[in-house]
Amino acid sequence: MKTIFFLLFLGTINASAQINPTNITIARDSFGVPHIFAPTDPEVAYGLAWAHAEDDFETLQLVVLSGKAKLGTGLGKKGAEGDYVINLLRIRKTVEEQWNTLSPDFLALIKGYVAGLNAYAKAHPTEIKYKKTFPFDEKEYLTAVVFSTSLFCGIDQVLPQILGGNIATIPGFNPQGSNAFAMNSNKTTTGESFLAINAHQPQEGPVAFYEAHLQSEQGWNMLGGLFPGGCLIFHGTNENLGWAHTVNYQDKVDVFQLEMNPANKNQYKFDGQWINLEENKAKLKVKGLPITIGKKIYWSKYGPTVKTDKGVFSLRVPATMDIKALEEWYRMNKAKNFTEFYKALSMTSLPMFNIMYADRYDTIFYISNGKMPRRNPDTKYNWKSTLPGNTSATLWTEFKPIGELPQYLNPASGYLFNTNHSPFLATDTKYNLDMKKFDRTDGYETYHNNRSQRVTELINGNKVDYNTFKKIKFDQQLPQQLKFTYGIDSMLNLNVADFPALKEVITNFQNWDRKAVANSKGAAVFIVVYDYVSKKLRGTPARQLTKSESVETYQHVHDYMMQHFRKTDLVLGDVQKLVRGDDVRPAWGLPDVLTAAYTEPYKDGMRKVNSGDAYICFVRYPKNGGLPMIESVNTFGASMHPASPHYKDQMVMFQNQQTKRMTLDKLEVLRTAERVYHPAITQ
Repeated sequence: MKTIFFLLFLGTINASAQINPTNITIARDSFGVPHIFAPTDPEVAYGLAWAHAEDDFETLQLVVLSGKAKLGTGLGKKGAEGDYVINLLRIRKTVEEQWNTLSPDFLALIKGYVAGLNAYAKAHPTEIKYKKTFPFDEKEYLTAVVFSTSLFCGIDQVLPQILGGNIATIPGFNPQGSNAFAMNSNKTTTGESFLAINAHQPQEGPVAFYEAHLQSEQGWNMLGGLFPGGCLIFHGTNENLGWAHTVNYQDKVDVFQLEMNPANKNQYKFDGQWINLEENKAKLKVKGLPITIGKKIYWSKYGPTVKTDKGVFSLRVPATMDIKALEEWYRMNKAKNFTEFYKALSMTSLPMFNIMYADRYDTIFYISNGKMPRRNPDTKYNWKSTLPGNTSATLWTEFKPIGELPQYLNPASGYLFNTNHSPFLATDTKYNLDMKKFDRTDGYETYHNNRSQRVTELINGNKVDYNTFKKIKFDQQLPQQLKFTYGIDSMLNLNVADFPALKEVITNFQNWDRKAVANSKGAAVFIVVYDYVSKKLRGTPARQLTKSESVETYQHVHDYMMQHFRKTDLVLGDVQKLVRGDDVRPAWGLPDVLTAAYTEPYKDGMRKVNSGDAYICFVRYPKNGGLPMIESVNTFGASMHPASPHYKDQMVMFQNQQTKRMTLDKLEVLRTAERVYHPAITQ
């Protein structure tokens, strides 16, 4: 029996490597979004890789380089830092060790995806920007995936803290994130279920959402968003159900300080005995340097270990201990009902993200998902801070089953929402979970942010129609009670008569209705205030600004506006811009409104939106069956090529908070497609 299974296993894998591109149809709709049709799932994945490469091959090459731990060859020193982390975390070693635990159908899927990307590279050699990128293999691909999930779990924050000597606590509150809403017939006027998928991500680059529709004859029919390098949909909808992700902030990384042997710098104490650190060397290649750089990497019982001037520290990262996150997403894509979806989640291999769910059967569900370790509950250990790395009492080895995570199923309120705030504030107060019933060592969020506070103002006891549902997501109002880290009440209460030179700036700000619209004068002042205060007070405890700090901040705004714009009577759109190539437009949005916008310096004092409101998708699941009704918009367009008509053809819709109609119906897609073709055959 085992021999038969093994032969079938090999047949599945080999078949995926022999994909015939003529079996694959890519249909580009009027917005250039690819709809991939093929008999099998691996063939669909092949087509997705090809289509995505047509639109953004350069970014996909960086994904490949990360899987090879050769980012330094393409990005120089900054890339080599990523390569060091990949080596430090032993990601490739974990992939090798767990490879045989992957299911045959999932292995076939990733083989199809890798084959598609390799085929595109072979057919378009002049588009290869980084040498030695191709060919690449499935283990390199999965290494890139595990590296990506570890970044989403906080490695990119914790490791710099350690190396910089500032490791007192793991970061908690973060105003950036995403929105997700679900309602069922208890809350909707039509008796339908509604789902809002709203990612707040960078609008360009390796974690910007790409939209696609994937359909095979093996029961896969899913539309939604994925990151570059994704071989499936990360969040979206199929015929029966859908879900949205938002980033959550449980304690996903633990930091341990090792007790080192004074007589041997490579030995640490554990349960009373001295143990040798494992020592290896990462071989890093850096663009522009003719030699390979060797950097020592260490490993303790806790995991990856770094030596600093302040001590020796180890990390323990659940995200790097399980390579099946992508397989769990695959099972979620293929689920036909809540039972199958929950079974997929029960793998507990996806180590991060809230999950907001709705389906055609009137089910709504929310879980603060994660791969959570079973930690020692002894109160002498502060799991949100640095822990003693000299005792088995802090060395966790087990993970919690899904049933121990905060979750809601069909609350009587009829609605659920998350805006990266507390999972214990997810619905009507009467039906919220009691945080005291959950393990404090998991470090779940306990706070409201501005977006969640605003949702509680918008959702009342009345039922909601579909247009109102959409208006909640597109709301541009800050709440009555602000939830920013640093309070600005003193700025709002300052007596303008005492500061005649600052009169216009103070008046514009104090008269502000707290709306993040492009023609708002108060919002123009706020965006400069936010940047100044966040930089000035970064790293200090939350508090209100003093009167003197308020005056100083107003003076900064005045001087900034006069220096760059020659006047202070500005609106938000004068300062904040949505930029795509040489197209520069006034931009709405502010940090932590439901239509969030985060910015970076652009030119001439203007600020460019670089992240925030991005991929948006609304889904209505009809009460009496049939395919869900879907509408979506992405910030700019499907293509990263400036010459493409789809480089920025969604930009005006996005600015106007409008959406395009999408469908899972193959016949309709093919009937209305702008272009239908097959991937090229390479020899």
